[in-house]
Amino acid sequence: MTRDYYEVLGVGREADAEEIKRAYRRLAMQHHPDRNPGDPRAEASFKEATEAYEVLRDPQKRSTYDRFGHAGMRGGFAGGADGFDLSDALRAFMRDFGGLGAFEELFGGGESRRAASGPRRGSDVQVRVRLSLEEVAAGAEKTLNLAILETCPACEGTGSETRERIRCPTCGGEGEIRQARRSIFGQFVNVTTCPRCGGSGRAVEKPCPACAGEGRQRKEKRVKVKIPPGVATGNYLTLRGQGNVGANGGPHGNVIVVVEVLDHEVFQRDDDDVLLEQTIPFTTAALGGPITVPTLEGPAELAVPAGTQSGQVLSLKGRGIPRLSAKGRGDLRVHVRVWTPTKLSAEERRLLDELSRSENLKPPAARGTFWEKMKEVFSA
Repeated sequence: MTRDYYEVLGVGREADAEEIKRAYRRLAMQHHPDRNPGDPRAEASFKEATEAYEVLRDPQKRSTYDRFGHAGMRGGFAGGADGFDLSDALRAFMRDFGGLGAFEELFGGGESRRAASGPRRGSDVQVRVRLSLEEVAAGAEKTLNLAILETCPACEGTGSETRERIRCPTCGGEGEIRQARRSIFGQFVNVTTCPRCGGSGRAVEKPCPACAGEGRQRKEKRVKVKIPPGVATGNYLTLRGQGNVGANGGPHGNVIVVVEVLDHEVFQRDDDDVLLEQTIPFTTAALGGPITVPTLEGPAELAVPAGTQSGQVLSLKGRGIPRLSAKGRGDLRVHVRVWTPTKLSAEERRLLDELSRSENLKPPAARGTFWEKMKEVFSA
């Protein structure tokens, strides 16, 4: 089934001729057979887009199509993408977009050459910083030792020993190499950036010995970065203008600092909360009382309620990780484990044996069955 021509070009029915032309040019450049050799889907998309363009660019055909749809096109120019010959599509493309600009976009010239000949921004440098959980809680300042490309001082970035450049003998100062090739559809010109001058049209006759004609040298650089509290693994900071210097006098790129939080031997992190497993004596669990627990800022006192059970979670408010994008901080959540002694003296054993006879020291399930309790109620 043939798709709606407006849908093919991605324009509305109110689109004017210039908008239709721009939409087709974008699709034709994307799916052109010479840019996608041997790709039948790209060829089909190229034919489909050209067919839609040929109808909608013509006011009379467009008016007929708007009234009758594809039925109004039967017997005319358009007959579906399968019936629309590739040679017809290529001729239509060459008719309206066969100038040098189209060839440069198809085969790597145009903007790429202009970008190569002028100043280019330097590349970014990525570095990974490892932090302890204590550093995450407090924030940290780190000094990074980086190897950064800087402008060569010997040639001032020109790459030339004499600090001058000559007209490139490879491309004659054009900055590009043109190669003609023939196909069944005619002659095509392949335009590529000159490999010697990089598209600038100016070449180095005597390369600078300090940088081998690159115009840049790799140097050690120390950069300080302040990392705010609350970061997590995968967060990153951008140090703008601290990366590699660009070619042809271009500006520096950035340094991307990626955070990695190390595992802690005591604590675990759960978002902004910190988890701690703490063992307490069974007497403290039964009677309650204060205990001392570690936190990311040092020891702190935690009140254990009487009758605390093993596995119960107690919290210290505001002793977790500071929130990165908001005020406040998480909690310290303490998972209590009740410790049972394994060695007892004779006196300790005697006292525990005496206490074990108390019904209050027996778990609820060991205090008799439901029916035994009911017998006690009715016999009272």
